[in-house]
Amino acid sequence: MAVTEPAPVAAPEHEGILRRQSLRESAARTYARSLPIVPVRARGMTIEGADGRRYLDCLSGAGTLALGHNHPVVLEAIKKVIDSGAPLHVLDLATPVKDAFTTELFATLPRQFADNARIQFCGPAGTDAVEAAFKLVRAATGRSGLLAFTGAYHGMTAGALAASGGAEDVRVTRLPFPQNYRCPFGIGGERGTEIAARWTENLLDDPKGGAPAPAGMILEPVQGEGGVNPAPDSWMRRMREITETRSVPLIADEVQTGVGRTGAFWAVEHSGIVPDVMVLSKAIGGSLPLAVIVYRSELDTWQPGAHAGTFRGNQLAMAAGTATLAFVREHHLAERAATLGARMVARLQALATDHPSIGDVRGRGLMIGVELVDPEAAARGDSPEPPPAPVLAAAVQQECLHRGLIVELGGRHSTVVRLLPPLTLTDEQAAAVVDRLADALAAAERSSHRRT
Repeated sequence: MAVTEPAPVAAPEHEGILRRQSLRESAARTYARSLPIVPVRARGMTIEGADGRRYLDCLSGAGTLALGHNHPVVLEAIKKVIDSGAPLHVLDLATPVKDAFTTELFATLPRQFADNARIQFCGPAGTDAVEAAFKLVRAATGRSGLLAFTGAYHGMTAGALAASGGAEDVRVTRLPFPQNYRCPFGIGGERGTEIAARWTENLLDDPKGGAPAPAGMILEPVQGEGGVNPAPDSWMRRMREITETRSVPLIADEVQTGVGRTGAFWAVEHSGIVPDVMVLSKAIGGSLPLAVIVYRSELDTWQPGAHAGTFRGNQLAMAAGTATLAFVREHHLAERAATLGARMVARLQALATDHPSIGDVRGRGLMIGVELVDPEAAARGDSPEPPPAPVLAAAVQQECLHRGLIVELGGRHSTVVRLLPPLTLTDEQAAAVVDRLADALAAAERSSHRRT
């Protein structure tokens, strides 16, 4: 499908668009604040702004664009539906497009899970699928409590926010998420992971623990917004064992980790666990809005209309999603993400030798985080790690943008530079990302030293 290029926008108009955005849009806007660009063209990993500048996009729609921008197979799939005259809005009616999507999706899921699964199409955002998962397990168990983890992010609607790490007024039981670099117990490694698991087990079995009877436990195999924290495989298996023996449904939030992002098609495959519910969105829609939950059939106890949504039948997203899922599967892009991601992590870790402001480099596949710290400040409390450096991280992000690299920040203090490149990036692009990030870090460090 040929892409019709928009007419060039003059630089003054580019500035006018940004100015009007700041005047008209709400104070809640996020990416537009730190990334003041006006994209007009995009292909693969490259975005061209209205000012004529080109950028390597390591944000990828917050992980949505598994194949990058405007991949030919995605555009062709969308065009095919449009040209066919098929209805674009069908609520939850059956269509050939939906059938093809469901068939392809189930073909990618762990076989032990897919063979006994049901699917619910939700509203277009991942947060709606999270809400659906909560409603499902509550209906199936008759219980109301939820188990979630520190540092979690599950969406922006009320229930999803309550299960996320930044919530303040919640009825969700918060459990420790194991971290190696900033272990909540100051230990790290296998011992820290074991303590986190035992804490969870003890709380659930303590009649005076204060935790309401849980309808489910929700976790991310890799915390994204929480700072790119991969859950240890041993801990994932313990959570599965703990929940299974207590008849607590386990919900895996794979909104950002799915479709090859972590080096396996689904991140739960690293640990070999089979969850009861999987929450899926972002990349499954091939760049268009789509969200579903897939769950064990025994949980399918709710009544017709128990969860609905006007836009749960997005035909264009299903077609784009089918093409994306098939392309990732057929071209072994998950394996490619594992190989290339390990290579990028190794190069970034090597940078730490010359850059003490790099506290930690971590991730899985092409979901990579670089945590920036203040090496000259004393570590707070008993922690051996230097304190986070949010000002430096923000400077690095801007220096990256000046060098034509789009990155996002995450983590507890917005000090983790996050890399989410498309799974289609080339070896040359991967090297360019690391080179530009290294150059940006050096420039930000020099500026920081001049200020001090």
